[in-house]
Order: sequence, then C-alpha cells, then structure tokens
Amino acid sequence: MLIDTHCHLDFPEFDPDRDDVLRRAYENDVKIVINIGSSLAGSRNSVALSHKYENIYAAAGIHPHEADNFKDTDVGALKGLSADPKVVAIGEIGLDFYKNYSSADNQKKMFCALLALAKEACLPVVIHSRQADEDMLAMLKEALPLKGVIHCFSGDEKFMDECLKMGFYISFTCNITYKKADNLREMVKRVPLEKLLLETDAPYLPPQEFRGRRNEPLYVKNLGDEISRLKGESVERISSITSSNAIQLFNLK
Repeated sequence: MLIDTHCHLDFPEFDPDRDDVLRRAYENDVKIVINIGSSLAGSRNSVALSHKYENIYAAAGIHPHEADNFKDTDVGALKGLSADPKVVAIGEIGLDFYKNYSSADNQKKMFCALLALAKEACLPVVIHSRQADEDMLAMLKEALPLKGVIHCFSGDEKFMDECLKMGFYISFTCNITYKKADNLREMVKRVPLEKLLLETDAPYLPPQEFRGRRNEPLYVKNLGDEISRLKGESVERISSITSSNAIQLFNLK
C-alpha cells in the first residue's frame, strides 16, 4: 500500500476526471490520499471531498500566500472544520519568503495563530517552508510540543537536522526525479526511514517523465521507486514504512 500524504484534488485541474484520477491511483496500490487545504474555501472543499470518497482524508489550513487576506474569523472557521472526524491535520500552513505574495509580518501572524489552533485541536501540522528556514525553526521551537511534517522539503542539511530533532517528519515530492535535483536526492538519503513520508503535491511537480503535464496521486509510485533506488531499499519496504509513518502521524483509521 502507498499513501499520498499531500495533494490538492479540490483544484479545478481535476474537475473533468476526478473519479478516474482516484480510480487509477487506487487500482495501482495508492489506497489513501490526504487532500490538503490551501485556503478557507479550499479547506471546505477538501472536507467535502473526504466525505464523498471513503479513501480521502482532509487537512484544513491556509497557505502563507493568502496571509494578507487573513482575518481573525478565519481561525474560528478552521476550528469548526477541524472538528470533522475526517480532518487529520491543520495545513498547509507556514512561511514562504520566496514568492512573497503576502508580507512576512502577515505570514508570521497567521502562522502563529494556526499553530495555536493545531495545538488546541490536538492535530498535526502540514508545514510549507520556502526560503524561511531561520524564522520557521524559531516559530516551531516556540510552539513545541507539536507533531507534523515538513512538506515538499527544500531546505538544507542544517534545517533538516533541526526539524528531525524536534520530531517532525520529512516529505518529498516527485521533483526529486528532476535532472537538476541532485541536492534534493542527497537530502532523501539523509532522512531516516522512520521519519519519511511520500507525497505528490498534485497537480504540481509531476515526475520527470511527465513534466509539463498534470501530476496526480498515481505517480506517488514513481516517487517510491526513486526513493527505493536512492535508499538502496526494496520498493516494498519503502511503501510499508512510509505508509506506517503516515498512519501514525495522521492517526488514520
């Protein structure tokens, strides 16, 4: 069994064939999918999908790109969603100082509020961190104790080591298959298997052979194959351990 721990099936890219996308994944051993909210509306849609499809779970959160439009009432709305039994995490939340679609101050304010919500709801967090390592580590350390995953990992060795020390899981996407992703492949080798998760971040970041096309949960198999090669472990072992990790972190039933 494989688990895609991070995708966005609520996005319009999947409107024409969402049923077929999920069928393809399920028939190829991707048995569980966690759909991640990236806005309040997206979080609501994520929860709706989790009720429509038995093998989908949801996360409720607001992406840092949306921080300039964040309102205090959004916390209450997400709190309501977090009480749904199929919501297994708060996310994605975090900091993104690469795109800077929202101000750093507003990103930090929202991130602090949503970390507090996760602790109140006793849910793990799905963390987006891009070119914000120092601030991210400071805010996570301040919020401990906390469980979660650093999604679509893009940091350096120091950032990874600090996240692992705090007990966080590390997740990689199919961009580790890209020709110029040698640094990411080295990071994969550093992560202990018991702290590794798989994700597609679909519809983004398809495997190298499908670049320019839409990503989908089926391709978590390609990711597993590449990690198997990098780790020198069987595909079966990678599948088993990463699935067990996901079940434990997200308390999947």
